[in-house]
Amino acid sequence: MTIRWGVSPIAWANDDMPELGKDTTLDMLLNDVREIGFEGVELGHKFPREAFALKPIMANYGLDIVGGWYSASLLVRDADAEIAALADHLALLEAMGSTVFILAETSNAVHGDRSSQLDSHPRLSEDEWRRFGARLDAVAAHVNKRGLRFAYHHHLGTAVETDADLRRFFDVTDSQVGLVLDTGHAFYGGIDAVKIVQERPERVNHVHCKDVRVAEHERLLADGASFLDGVVGGMFTVPGDGDYDYRPFLHALASIDYAGWIVIEAEQDPATAEPRTYQQLGLDTLKRLAREAGMTV
Repeated sequence: MTIRWGVSPIAWANDDMPELGKDTTLDMLLNDVREIGFEGVELGHKFPREAFALKPIMANYGLDIVGGWYSASLLVRDADAEIAALADHLALLEAMGSTVFILAETSNAVHGDRSSQLDSHPRLSEDEWRRFGARLDAVAAHVNKRGLRFAYHHHLGTAVETDADLRRFFDVTDSQVGLVLDTGHAFYGGIDAVKIVQERPERVNHVHCKDVRVAEHERLLADGASFLDGVVGGMFTVPGDGDYDYRPFLHALASIDYAGWIVIEAEQDPATAEPRTYQQLGLDTLKRLAREAGMTV
């Protein structure tokens, strides 16, 4: 049971809100990641997207590229068109030796719209679910055949947000369609991450750990805030600084002999949540709890 520890660059430079961390350079980011003690980092908008440029940078810091978010449009185009659209991203990950391919459907997503409220998300008809599932199966088969682990990212403000959405997602896809199990998005979406690990271990291909601040989320909901307002307003934080109990979650991962990346991903404003301090807390907290759960860290 081998665990590797990674981090998302979103704590330093936010992809959905580039103004957060806009003055942070890639060198500053990677220096922090290395000195904190992470083994790898996911892609973000500060990273070059050509292997010839990215490889020497990552080699200089001794870090791996874990993977990186890919925005899909499977509700509006077929699997062949999506496979063609993702080809460059997949080729970059292959060249960088990455092991996971993260995909989320964003053709109808609202999480990037500051006029959209936290308590609203897209909903699919039965025909859309069936079509979506069949296309996901085909795309996942293509990615898996190339040697990466396909991992779908459930996310607030998207078609797969709630427990009911995730259950329907499982129904319309087969086991080759793996999952990014994200504790923060799960909690706010009403998904019990521990139960998902226990009931669908074959689907858990990648793990994102972000903690939650329940009081902040409730305040933002009452104010009619958007997802991005929630990020700035502090509804997420790192493990060890919020309200989510990670002990049962890590024990659940240990019980299925989970092997792969555990990525700390805290969507916060770096001006108010200094990235190096917070990410160090997150890594130290999870490593300690993982050891308690009997995991090799």
